[in-house]
Amino acid sequence: MQTRVCRLHAQGDIRIESIDVAAPGPGEVRLRMGAGGICGSDLHYYQHGGFGPIRVQEPIILGHEAAGTVEAVGPGVDLAIGTKVAVNPSRPCGECGYCQEGKPQHCLQMRFRGSAMRFPHEQGLFRERLVVEAAQCVPVGAGTSLAKAACAEPLAVCLHARSRAGDLRGRRVLVTGAGPIGSLCVAAAATGGAAEIVVTDLHDATLAAAMAMGATRAVNLSREAGAMDEFKADKGCFDVTFECSAAAPAIRTAIETTRPMGRIVQVGVTGDVAVPLNLIVSKEIELVGTHRFHPEFALAVRLIDEGRIDPTPILTGDFPIEDARDAFELAGDRSRAVKVQLTLAS
Repeated sequence: MQTRVCRLHAQGDIRIESIDVAAPGPGEVRLRMGAGGICGSDLHYYQHGGFGPIRVQEPIILGHEAAGTVEAVGPGVDLAIGTKVAVNPSRPCGECGYCQEGKPQHCLQMRFRGSAMRFPHEQGLFRERLVVEAAQCVPVGAGTSLAKAACAEPLAVCLHARSRAGDLRGRRVLVTGAGPIGSLCVAAAATGGAAEIVVTDLHDATLAAAMAMGATRAVNLSREAGAMDEFKADKGCFDVTFECSAAAPAIRTAIETTRPMGRIVQVGVTGDVAVPLNLIVSKEIELVGTHRFHPEFALAVRLIDEGRIDPTPILTGDFPIEDARDAFELAGDRSRAVKVQLTLAS
């Protein structure tokens, strides 16, 4: 059997090609893929051929946010044919020191679908059919769309960030950057009991999505340059900040508006950036990082499946796999799109 895949050969060179797909072996399932979300890392591969030191060195099937339907099962698998599942792209080894310490997101031998970090690259999920370990599949109910289920991976990232933030009940929260991750951080904070959630961005489209996900106030910094000044008074007012943009001005604003002994969770990723350490020290702010997820993936699937978090507001476009180039172009336009998905099988 053959299946079509969305494969990147080099910067800007994305092709729809056909490859063979095998029958599932022991512990494996074959999925008929339904939806796959274009992530920021996919965009970096497409637009720049990589990010930081990570470069595309061979053709790579992109995608790590996807869901599908069980089409065939191998020996030892108890998933029923026809079951909808979200696919966990993260595959820690389970044996290295960090895995043994209960920190699998820092696995030294991590395999992550659609990643060029390793060579040969880890091939991704943007394909019509996929054979994958059954252990990577988390079932969802028949009433949950595959488009929603495909949002489990980015939501899991945000739920892990929430776990790094501490108790949010009754807290004042700032989210800087209202892209897919920022909007889902808003949802994570809202379900975590935050009393107030202010979100900032430069685009109305993304801010509207964040408001629909549970923000209490949106600030468009391209029009309201001084709007954050009120939050800087008396050394800042936010108990917790999720910094999702990785932009130097946003990081400074986060530090200036987070109250003494508050916590900033750095979600956005970039290279070297100037940070006002004097303010972190003088206000005794905790600046913590957050990286991927592990148990949060199953939690993300459950929250979506139960309707406690509805990612629909961030879903701003879907394209058939043959129109992948158009999908990537739209996904790169923050003024018009939040989360763009590919419809992977007709």
